[in-house]
Amino acid sequence: MLRRVLLCLALAVLTRAGAAAPEEEDHVLVLHKGNFEEALAAHKYLLVEFYAPWCGHCKALAPEYAKAAGRLKAEGSEIRLAKVDATEESDLAQQYGVRGYPTIKFFKNGDTAAPREYTGDVESDFAKQFLLAAEAIDDIPFGITSNSDVFSKYQLDKDGVVLFKKFDEGRNNFEGDITKDKLLDFIKHNQLPLVIEFTEQTAPKIFGGEIKTHILLFLPKSVSDYESKLSNFKKAAEHFKGKILFIFIDSDHTDNQRILEFFGLKKEECPAVRLITLEEEMTKYKPESDELTAAKIEEFCHRFLEGKIKPHLMSQELPEDWDKQPVKVLVGKNFEEVAFDEKKNVFVEFYAPWCGHCKQLAPIWDKLGETYKDHENVVIAKMDSTANEVEAVKVHSFPTLKFFPAGADRAVIDYNGERTLDGFKKFLESGGQDGAGDDDDLEDLEEAEEPDLEEDDDQKAVKDEL
Repeated sequence: MLRRVLLCLALAVLTRAGAAAPEEEDHVLVLHKGNFEEALAAHKYLLVEFYAPWCGHCKALAPEYAKAAGRLKAEGSEIRLAKVDATEESDLAQQYGVRGYPTIKFFKNGDTAAPREYTGDVESDFAKQFLLAAEAIDDIPFGITSNSDVFSKYQLDKDGVVLFKKFDEGRNNFEGDITKDKLLDFIKHNQLPLVIEFTEQTAPKIFGGEIKTHILLFLPKSVSDYESKLSNFKKAAEHFKGKILFIFIDSDHTDNQRILEFFGLKKEECPAVRLITLEEEMTKYKPESDELTAAKIEEFCHRFLEGKIKPHLMSQELPEDWDKQPVKVLVGKNFEEVAFDEKKNVFVEFYAPWCGHCKQLAPIWDKLGETYKDHENVVIAKMDSTANEVEAVKVHSFPTLKFFPAGADRAVIDYNGERTLDGFKKFLESGGQDGAGDDDDLEDLEEAEEPDLEEDDDQKAVKDEL
């Protein structure tokens, strides 16, 4: 068996092409000058053997080559195996630099400019699993070599898989049994930097990855100790690879202000660290200490993973006149006291200042407040959910309307009726029955189109991303 090392590099893959298959022998495509280009266009990955009928090595390879071709075809793989009689197709042999037999070239996406020469085996489970992994990943090309100079250059003394990258340690060596799933997991855990800067280009990898716990360092690049603070963050990241994704955000950059707002931060409060889990319910966490040393960041992450950190809920300061108007103003700090008052029926609008639907509802909600301002046990209230968070209510769309009936059982009823004064009055007079609905029935108004509010789109994008 020839020595081989399978090298992963980091570039892009193009789109799939499709065309009719040439003639086959034992599941191996038979190519010649007349159908070679057609085969390249039809198959995303094509391994081509240039052989001579009289060559002993070619004859020895033939049954194993056919066996591999049959397996890949039976599995519906995008990888196909082909062969060219180089003694008959001398033009093709010359074009692709064939100087001995057999010569095997690996073509990807029909690229004829620089096919990779393959000198390893095609039947071993090692090679098969590697090819299957290559088929599954579109943004990282896979390369193959058994060149002794390459082994020496990269200090390899046995077959293996290496991920090369242009950041952090520069490379990662795969360890363990070679399987497609293990290779994919290895790549996913090592393809991103220890600390990745949030930009428009990196956002898809950040939010589309499998790691759903993110710690964010909001750090202006303009500060004098920028490098040292980023270095501390990176040092802490080394201990949480594959568990927590470490993200750096330039808090001075205009495009990032909406993210600061989402976390309730102001530019003057940065540098700062926040942690968020992107599961079904997004939950934010704040360190107890503002100290941004590597040790403090590590301690915060360890305590989070151990379940010892409580969620951080944002709250504005309570306005002095919060209860002076017909519609009472709630913030995180007074929500529990007002909404779960056992003697009051409290109807709350959870809104966003930038939301067009909330602005349309505002005059109706004010009229509702006027209607019940003197009622002994009905309270009409509102809360800005972009600046205030409460554990009892998770807001997924704006406006969200919830009713908190009097009593000790802390009941919460969703309103899903007409957003009209009469609809609201019927709901309240029926004790929260007429117009009540389940969460699954609520219209996702946040997703609704608001062409006249450009800022709304930006704010919605933050919620979609985070």
